[in-house]
Amino acid sequence: MTGSEPGRAIDLLVVGDCNPDVLVLGDDVTPEFGQQEKLVTSISLVVGGSAAITAVAAARLGLRVALAATIGADPAGDFMLGQLAAAGVDTAAVLTRPGQGTGMTVALSHGADRAIITAVGAMTSLTAGDVPRGLLRRTRHLHISSYFLLEQSLGPGLAELLAEAQAGGTTTSLDTNWDPTGCWGGDQLRAALAHTDFLLPNETEAQRISGAATLRAAVPALTALGPRVVVKLGARGALCADGNDCHRIVPKVPDHAVVDATGAGDCFNAGLIAGLLRGLDLPLAARLGCAAGSASTAAAGGTAAAPTLAAALELADSAVVRPGWR
Repeated sequence: MTGSEPGRAIDLLVVGDCNPDVLVLGDDVTPEFGQQEKLVTSISLVVGGSAAITAVAAARLGLRVALAATIGADPAGDFMLGQLAAAGVDTAAVLTRPGQGTGMTVALSHGADRAIITAVGAMTSLTAGDVPRGLLRRTRHLHISSYFLLEQSLGPGLAELLAEAQAGGTTTSLDTNWDPTGCWGGDQLRAALAHTDFLLPNETEAQRISGAATLRAAVPALTALGPRVVVKLGARGALCADGNDCHRIVPKVPDHAVVDATGAGDCFNAGLIAGLLRGLDLPLAARLGCAAGSASTAAAGGTAAAPTLAAALELADSAVVRPGWR
């Protein structure tokens, strides 16, 4: 997957959620009921939704990016369209649903940890049929974000969409994100994973999806379903597995203080995909993912500190790739 390909006008098509984040930062961001007012460091409106953050971060890395999502006809939707366009993301496949509100998230963030409250709004009306097939045929890589938020709408047609992408020479990846229902998938998800080249969970998600008690047991259970697996380990880096071939990526401790980890996993996804599309093997692409994710924590929100390709490559050079689990 190197260079540009004839007839492939888009490097990356991201499908999933697109909503603003109301980001609350402070040393103590836990609300207190009883009409008590608490002061925090800052509250800001920023690009949100895993798919939208991944798209913006990938565009910052120099990829030609399109987003397929659904928003409402309201100021929140207008905000997202404006932010995406300013970042260079193609929004022609972002559909407006009249009479529905744009989804919104309130993220209460304290350094590396955060609590997330989401109203899904129009985002859960997105179906596989809403993804333009002409756009898909012109795309080098298809990435699906926030599967569990869109499980009821996008899920039923997702396996067919992914299979169609692979049949046309488009590589595929999936980041389920957290499952608010606590069910963690079933036959529908397994059918989608059979047509997924790369599954990109964090450590807890990997264990919940696989049903395994440990990461060491979770990874082979997930690769047995079809995809290569890259597990995000936060500040500890990442673990990637391709069949029985396993590598651990250990990043350099960032020079900056961690301001906010919102969207770090999505920026990781963008870096990994950018690396794969540059022809890097999986461990080196994961190293670029770690660099993009780490850099993004230097500022509030998921995209404010998303790095350029040059900055990410420089940071990636300081990470160590080790064979095996350690």
